[in-house]
Amino acid sequence: MGLSEVLRPVSRFNSFKRTQIILQHLGMSKHTNSEPEVLLERKGCAGVMTLNRPKVLNTLTLSMIRKIYSQLKKWEQESETSLIIMKGAGEKAFCAGGDIRVLAESRKTEPKLSQDLFREEYILNYAIGTCQKPYVALIHGITMGGGVGLSVHGQFRVATEKTLFAMPETAIGFFPDVGGGYFLPRLPGKVGYLLALTGFRLKGRDVQKGGIATHFVDSDKLTMLEKDLLALKSPSKENVAEVLDAYQKKSKIDQDKPFVLEEHMDCINRCFSASTVEQIIQNLQEDGSRFALEQLKTIKKMSPASLKITLRQIMEGSSKSLSEVFIMEYRLSQACMRGHDFYEGVRAVLVDKDQNPKWKPARLEEITDEFLNDCFKSLGSSDLKL
Repeated sequence: MGLSEVLRPVSRFNSFKRTQIILQHLGMSKHTNSEPEVLLERKGCAGVMTLNRPKVLNTLTLSMIRKIYSQLKKWEQESETSLIIMKGAGEKAFCAGGDIRVLAESRKTEPKLSQDLFREEYILNYAIGTCQKPYVALIHGITMGGGVGLSVHGQFRVATEKTLFAMPETAIGFFPDVGGGYFLPRLPGKVGYLLALTGFRLKGRDVQKGGIATHFVDSDKLTMLEKDLLALKSPSKENVAEVLDAYQKKSKIDQDKPFVLEEHMDCINRCFSASTVEQIIQNLQEDGSRFALEQLKTIKKMSPASLKITLRQIMEGSSKSLSEVFIMEYRLSQACMRGHDFYEGVRAVLVDKDQNPKWKPARLEEITDEFLNDCFKSLGSSDLKL
């Protein structure tokens, strides 16, 4: 047994811990300086958007969502803008998600915020997914939740060795939204089901190998890459792809390293193809490998209601269009805002930081079909309109 084998369980535990730390950052979202939260600049052939809250990992606020959406729509119409680039300020994060603490605190003071925030965020995510101009997201650093929504639906997603991707929502009583119901079931095999239920983290080149990023570039080449993109004259999608491909070919970091989940694909595909969370848990138990037992341990910490909602979201999303997925996820977001576990998850991870959420219901078998159907049902005239 090599040293890495001895250390692996520790590093896995630490990765769970680090996810908690990242989630805690989302609770510190006070914008204190006078810098704009998002920089919107015309450079060369491109409109460049920079998320500009590096101290809080570029977490998204409703005002940022509004600014990005209106500018995206404007640039999409302008003939002199041929390309849209989205990036994050600083070295730590592209965007670690939405401002979830503010959302949790608004329940009593501003209940309408949770309706507006999710509605406008999903409309923006959909606009990125249907954008008529090449859209390049430079996902350097932490990319979670809302940051995934700003990148994964665009034509090009460029990861670096510092990219860290995860959808850890089931740990805070939520579900992998921002179109997770669309892109997760379309990843290789059942990888998306693993990512959705466990919050498993992909790093560096694995973000591309797992199908989240379209390209991989060394981080010290990002500035040059951006320069070369900006120098293009009225680029088509193919012109942009050529530049990105050329940079990727030159990248040597972890080039020959196999995909982190490659050796576990049989286990993942077998265990996560079950149609109930209970059966997935049983499959992992029966598999008994170290990898399976690690996933089992993680799943058992998650909100049972979130796990059930998420599995159904991913299964249903696998055959829905992008717009249908956002309409479904908006219904789910409002169900979570009406429920108990989201506020309890935020309390345990962000407020009291005791890491000991008291989920309700506490057990999977207590979650009825009636409860689930209620989460997925139409909101009538309040449904999301795209």
